Amino acid sequence: MTPAGFPKQAHVRARAEFDRVFQQGRRTASPMMALHRLVDEGPVRLGLAVSRKVDPTAVGRNRIKRVIRDQFRRMRSDLAPGAYVLVARPAARQADNDALRDGFLRLLQRAGALPVATPAGTMSADSSSPLPPDAPASTGP
Repeated sequence: MTPAGFPKQAHVRARAEFDRVFQQGRRTASPMMALHRLVDEGPVRLGLAVSRKVDPTAVGRNRIKRVIRDQFRRMRSDLAPGAYVLVARPAARQADNDALRDGFLRLLQRAGALPVATPAGTMSADSSSPLPPDAPASTGP
């Protein structure tokens, strides 16, 4: 299987494991979804919970799960070890695929599972101020 694959060991499947993540894990939430993360020594695993309250149609629920699963599959090697359970909220129904991916990435970063991406800029990392070291600081108008 390729590194971007999604083998059975990468799934949170059993109810007992879901319950353990919900009870012992930490929750990070947004209006669109909530991420429960349990840090442990096991492999990186994902569980999804998308109820009929989120989308009454199976097609809609499966779209949400498919997009999240695909994003997880692509970044699995970069994630910290542990179990992740994503619970979709009704706002996910109106979100397009890119918004779902972006929301999932932001939750992972806020949860500490991924490093926060630093914006690429034109300033070097060692310059904390746009002023030269010997220039006086301006106090404003």
